[in-house]
Amino acid sequence: MSINIFKKGDQADGSFNNGEILEKKPIGFPQDGGKLKPYSNLFYWAHAWAPNNDSEIGLHPHRGFEICSFVLEGEIEHYDTLLDRWITLNQGDVQIIKAGKGISHSEKLKKGSEIFQIWFDPNIQESLYIDASYSDFRSTDFKIKIRNNIESKIVLSNENQLSLQSKGIEIYEHKFNNGKHSYKIKDKCYHSFFILNGILEINNQQYTRGDFLIIDNENNLELVTKNNTKVFEIVSLISPPYKTYAEIHKIS
Repeated sequence: MSINIFKKGDQADGSFNNGEILEKKPIGFPQDGGKLKPYSNLFYWAHAWAPNNDSEIGLHPHRGFEICSFVLEGEIEHYDTLLDRWITLNQGDVQIIKAGKGISHSEKLKKGSEIFQIWFDPNIQESLYIDASYSDFRSTDFKIKIRNNIESKIVLSNENQLSLQSKGIEIYEHKFNNGKHSYKIKDKCYHSFFILNGILEINNQQYTRGDFLIIDNENNLELVTKNNTKVFEIVSLISPPYKTYAEIHKIS
């Protein structure tokens, strides 16, 4: 088994508006200084929250990437130059920006809110030449599956709920009953885990909220969960069928 661990303290820090919005970045930009660089077709992954006040990140541009925001807690508002209006998103909702030729957007995090913003590379050599698009999905859009004492919200699977162009991506949010579990790891894939709550134990090592793990080369992962463990998971191809932005620009 290959397991790479990036504890919360090893991740890059970020902030906006004099600390009104705080960030930990499992995958930061090259200049952010974190230990983990882009891999597979995952280019960027930030965990952001607004602890004390509502706060707005002003209008800024994007191109090429598929930028997904997952509302973990609370409420956010989103504005972009394509729709030209503000949209409210609540806990469990997901927004997708396919930046394409270019789009600018702004976001407001309400006090107590918490999000992931994750950038996927859909083959940026092609996506830079298509029109930008925006879509959002409500928490009620996602199926819930319960099996082997694990309740899984299926955000993106082979059914392609989010219609991402980034190849091979699957996204889940799991709630584990306390106890021992055997979890299947897919061949030729990375399984990236962000621990949202509780304790996840692998090989007698414990991981807690904010820790980030990348696992591959294992048919079945044996783990123990305690304190109502909740995990956000992304499955991605070890070798996407195109050169990624990070490969082209030698970001490693």
